[in-house]
Amino acid sequence: MEMASSRRTVEEIFDDFSARRAGVVRALTNDVDQFYVLCDPEKENLCLYGHPNETWEVNLPAEEVPPELPEPALGINFARDGMDRKDWLSLVAVHSDSWLISVAFYFGARLNRNERKRLFSMINDLPTVFEVVTERKPVKEKPSADSGNKSRGSVKRSSDGQVVKSNPQLTEEVYEADEDEHNETLCGSCGGSYSADEFWIGCDICEKWFHGKCVKITPAKAESIKQYKCPSCSLKRNRQ
Repeated sequence: MEMASSRRTVEEIFDDFSARRAGVVRALTNDVDQFYVLCDPEKENLCLYGHPNETWEVNLPAEEVPPELPEPALGINFARDGMDRKDWLSLVAVHSDSWLISVAFYFGARLNRNERKRLFSMINDLPTVFEVVTERKPVKEKPSADSGNKSRGSVKRSSDGQVVKSNPQLTEEVYEADEDEHNETLCGSCGGSYSADEFWIGCDICEKWFHGKCVKITPAKAESIKQYKCPSCSLKRNRQ
């Protein structure tokens, strides 16, 4: 029996999440016709399970109470014929995202605050099942005071969970609706507009953003900086 009391590392929990997610994504994309047939409304309450070996299964819910793990949404088959196919698949995807998160944090019950934050950050780098199923188009996010230093590169993953290279100056992805906001950010040194092709870094004191070249900070150097202070804030602090 898989118990939350069996402590797992952040990496182990994330690997489990990624594998279960890959199975669910496969069911709702590549194997969608087979999945659709298995979700017969004439059958009893059915659930979609993603397994740690990246497979998926449509089956009845666990009989034991409380269950070994958090259970997926119950009775996904009942709404199949009463909704448009795309809408139904999107609904199943949303419930699957909720289930995957609940399983991950069930395993993470013994993680501390920083470990939970890191786990969620790793999960958040992956597109949700809903985003994959509905083919929502991502765009680059503009820098903001709350996003942390843009200098800190992260590992991005494709929709199937495979690791791909990520440009360090790109932040997390957001939806197309935010695209027009990119040009609002200006460099605190030269006044130039934000561009995704250039390396930027944010000051943790005044929350202004700067071209790396304007403040002589490279991506490699930024990796070793825990708290960046722009030249102006550094000067003010020295005067105090």
